[in-house]
Amino acid sequence: MSTVWHVLGAGSLGCLWATRLSRAAIPVRIILRTPQRLADYRAAGGLRLIEESQTSLYPITAELPTTAEPIQRLLVACKAYDAETAVASVAERLLPGAEILLLQNGLGSQQAVAARWPSSRCIFISSTEGGYRPADFQVVHAGHGENWLGDPLDQRPPTWLRDLATAGIPCDWTADIETRLWRKLAINCAINPLTVLYGCRNGELLAHREQLSQLCEELRRVLMACNQAEAAHALEDEVLRIVEATANNYSSMHQDVRSGRRTEISFLLGHACQSAQRQHVRADELNALLQRLQLFLMQHGLPPD
Repeated sequence: MSTVWHVLGAGSLGCLWATRLSRAAIPVRIILRTPQRLADYRAAGGLRLIEESQTSLYPITAELPTTAEPIQRLLVACKAYDAETAVASVAERLLPGAEILLLQNGLGSQQAVAARWPSSRCIFISSTEGGYRPADFQVVHAGHGENWLGDPLDQRPPTWLRDLATAGIPCDWTADIETRLWRKLAINCAINPLTVLYGCRNGELLAHREQLSQLCEELRRVLMACNQAEAAHALEDEVLRIVEATANNYSSMHQDVRSGRRTEISFLLGHACQSAQRQHVRADELNALLQRLQLFLMQHGLPPD
């Protein structure tokens, strides 16, 4: 029998993975944080996946972190700022050598989990798939993308990648996952904060080309100083391509702020600024942007970190 996939977090990506695994008859469990969330889930009857206007219900078994069942494979699908605490809530259930798959934005949370649970194999994921939740326990598969997986400490791909292929979850194993995470971080740092401050869709950033260019140049220098030359290559060109390709979209950070949710600023722009400081790279535009964004968040009643 296949190893059970325990999915920690019922956000959009966690729901996307869980429903597709279930559809492929691969055993999966959803771990919900509180008894109230578990009751709400049971009342909803399961997870609903909406693809091309078609809705399918998957009555996946849900449980609390305190459930006794051991965990061999854990997909952590919560926000970056919750990742370490979330893993700690089920740490006593982790079997020796358990695999922890980390599906977080930015950088920093993955390294914190890997350092705290060194006996587990921590696999980092960089995803370009798109999904959003119109309601609790519902997810719309809004954009087909890719999931890049890798382990900085062990380059050998796991055999269970075939589970993902069977489930229709696009995936590729990479020997340099940190390059992909750095590249995505830099792109997010150039686009997301500006969309929040200007209250605009991605495409409207083309009216701020000079500022975008300055940010990309500083980010390029930070990446080079962190030995991430590949992630730095043609960064501005890629940012402009994404801005144009997603012109009508609102960035994830913009959506978080609009919904009154905490952002992942510390693991995106905050991480870039801290890296610049450690590497003695001048980053006046990045630091000024971070300060403006932190002030904006506080003025809107949201945490600045």
